[in-house]
Amino acid sequence: MSQTNFLFSKKSTLYRITTLFSVALLTTTLLTSCGTSKNIADNKGAIDSRNQPLESANNKITSQQLLLAAQTQEVKIATATLIDASELLIGEESYNQALWLSQQLTALTDNAQDKYRLALVSADSLLKLTEVELAFKQLEVANKISTDNNVIHRENYYFLLADIQQRRALEISAVNAKLHWFSSSSNTDVDDIYELWQALSLLSTWQVSQLAALDPPYIKGWQQLLTYAHKFGGDINRFDAYLSQWQGDFSAHPAQAIIETLKITEQSPQALIENIAVILPLSGKQASAGKAAQQGILAAYSNIPDKNLTFIDADTLDWTLLNEQLIALNSHFIIGPLLKNNVDKFLAQGEILLPSLLLNTLKVEQRSTEQFILSMRPEDEAYQAATTLSRKNYRSPVILSHQDTASKRIARAFSKQWQLINGYAPEVVYFEKGKMMQEQLKASLEVDSSQARIKDLKIRVKQSIDSEPRNRRDIDMFYLVGSPAQTKLLKPYIDVNTSPFATIIPVYASSRSHSSKQDSSKHNDLRNLIFTEMPWLLSSQQQNAQLADLSKTLWPSRSDSLQRIFAMGYDSLYLVDKLPLMKQKPYVRHYGQTGILKLNSNNTLTRSLLWGIYQDGEVAEIAMD
Repeated sequence: MSQTNFLFSKKSTLYRITTLFSVALLTTTLLTSCGTSKNIADNKGAIDSRNQPLESANNKITSQQLLLAAQTQEVKIATATLIDASELLIGEESYNQALWLSQQLTALTDNAQDKYRLALVSADSLLKLTEVELAFKQLEVANKISTDNNVIHRENYYFLLADIQQRRALEISAVNAKLHWFSSSSNTDVDDIYELWQALSLLSTWQVSQLAALDPPYIKGWQQLLTYAHKFGGDINRFDAYLSQWQGDFSAHPAQAIIETLKITEQSPQALIENIAVILPLSGKQASAGKAAQQGILAAYSNIPDKNLTFIDADTLDWTLLNEQLIALNSHFIIGPLLKNNVDKFLAQGEILLPSLLLNTLKVEQRSTEQFILSMRPEDEAYQAATTLSRKNYRSPVILSHQDTASKRIARAFSKQWQLINGYAPEVVYFEKGKMMQEQLKASLEVDSSQARIKDLKIRVKQSIDSEPRNRRDIDMFYLVGSPAQTKLLKPYIDVNTSPFATIIPVYASSRSHSSKQDSSKHNDLRNLIFTEMPWLLSSQQQNAQLADLSKTLWPSRSDSLQRIFAMGYDSLYLVDKLPLMKQKPYVRHYGQTGILKLNSNNTLTRSLLWGIYQDGEVAEIAMD
């Protein structure tokens, strides 16, 4: 025998002895920790410790039996037996033991399939122990093993992933995993299909688009069904007709099993809503905001004439007498208040039991089940933007944000969502007004450092040097949060200070960067800027173009912030009759001027916004999926 073969044989023998010792140690430790000595002795006669199937008296194998069997098996067989035992330990609710065994076995095997199974055991155990982030990391290990070794994902992988991502508030990823689980499972029924439908129904319109981009199994049929439900779910006759059309278009889709159930879903009788009290600041410092909302409500009223509107000035209102006033008016519904401090005053009047649509968020979540909120929170916009842009494979984004409170809220929400999805936080650069703004941007791009190096080189070398300052090469995307004036200064500055040798860095922005006032002035400085916006301020199929033209004629100097309040007022009147239906049928949406509105389980309406782009001196809608 050659020296090399001798060493290899000696190493293999040593490894086998070590592994045998490890197996014995594992089984002894676990059997002791589980307190199973008596049960082992009782069941010992029922165990075949070699290659025959293991069975107990009641044909149900326990982890204890497998652990005992592994003690007398060959290493390869013992390892497989212990992996089976680790999976059984989860079913027996011995999560700590399952986790410990899976971690120990991972170090004893080089087999990819075994390592994959053990990663799932670790993930499942950690999830049961409420260690959600650690469980997710184990699923990432399993996914890498699958990718590197062509190991086909088990249905349990998708089942765990769906649960984990739901707990991490990543709804799109959770539903994507559920669809993959359903496709890979051989043991599904109508209840599973209905649960899928319910999960899909809870997604916002923009989330459905992002899910479709991931291309999970059967998504085209699901997406079309959701589109019909979103648009026509509140009209039984039209919805039934579209469901019949869907049945013909997707005859092999699993959702066929629930279509007839959707067809016979009846609407609960709805109380007649005729008299509506609207509480707005119609005098005082915030009168312009109140009147903008009032004008939006009146614009919608021309299309909904069967309502009686009473406007109450919140600035002169005695809140302690509000309930008596509403009773005297025989009010059926309340729109408002608009200002946050007035919302707090309204909620302090606990005796008001009428259904209401509040036009601002709350400091404290204390409201009845009949009180709804039309949310215009900037965080929701940032959440949509971060989720959408994170799927474009940017790796080094930078957030440029002004120092004001609203901008910082958007920047923090964007950063938080980006980190949740991608596992790292983007760099945030806060800027102030004036000259410091461009200096701070130059520092973030490290253009100033490049200019300093060029200046130093020119001093050292007496010859004339042609040079271009170069920006950082690691930045691949900017998300800009600032006013239209700030954006108009920063966007071209980013373009100018990007090295001609580098790839152009795309710039995205929040709606704060867009002004309808500058759309017609052919601002080439903003070319290729992409931003989120409500339909009312973006020419699109969803915008009420005729009303928008009339609004510009009547109020040509109205600010963008007041335009948004006008749109909110317009949507609020349409929502009066639609809210009970949206609560009963979570898949119903309102296609409004503030966005596509969805009612969440906490009675808050959130929006799906559109994306716009400055291009060729014009602003146009752009698809981001």
